[in-house]
Amino acid sequence: MTSTRRSSHRSKKKRITLVLAPIAALGMAVPLMYSAGAATPNEVTADCRTDSDKLESCEFVDVQVKRNSLGPNERVTSVSDNCGSTTAAITSFSGTTSVTRIFQTEDGFTADASTTLAGSILAVGNKFATQEFNIKRDDTATSFSFSRSDTVQPDHIGFFMWSHKRTDVSGFMKATYKEEQDGQKVFFSPSEGGATHHVFYPQLLPSGTPDGRLWLRNVKCGTPQADGILNSGNSARAEPGFEQGGENVTDVEVPLSDVTIQ
Repeated sequence: MTSTRRSSHRSKKKRITLVLAPIAALGMAVPLMYSAGAATPNEVTADCRTDSDKLESCEFVDVQVKRNSLGPNERVTSVSDNCGSTTAAITSFSGTTSVTRIFQTEDGFTADASTTLAGSILAVGNKFATQEFNIKRDDTATSFSFSRSDTVQPDHIGFFMWSHKRTDVSGFMKATYKEEQDGQKVFFSPSEGGATHHVFYPQLLPSGTPDGRLWLRNVKCGTPQADGILNSGNSARAEPGFEQGGENVTDVEVPLSDVTIQ
């Protein structure tokens, strides 16, 4: 008999080793390259305000403009007291007021004249200064003094109010940093195209004095409005605008051409 011999062949197993360590290490290194977070709008505002060494530049970018905007309502003369009288009193008033360019953000601050932001604000002012609208572009104050005789009604107190005219330019801040943050150098406050930062440029008359609204205000004695004013002395306080004082208050606008400017 012929026997059949079967030969068995053992296969050799090959081991395959994947070397992943360099790739994993590279993956861990990626976050470290961008560890510095992007500048937030608040940080942009703070860096622009202080003219931070981290900045290459900071500029104000205009988006909208509004002419003849009115500023705060200010009492600019002393109060004439005609309470208890049944006759009108002719009173001589004199007052002084001043205006200054203001840069206003959500938290409110004035840009120092030496900052790059202030230089940008001046340049934007040059853009909106025209023959029709002469505006105060730098951050120095402009003032004028006036005098006028006018009538205080019976049983009223009287004084003059003032609100200056201004050109309101709204826009955003653009900050360029020296070093990249999250792969970029340019950041904005509040955002690119935003219009919540305002520069108020006071408008000037051809003579160079501030333009605005001046009015005589009579307030009925014995009312909360009159008592509040008398109790405050001559200290500054918030006052309602022209023809916004209510039934106990009478406002009469006086053209600036009718007052003696000193």
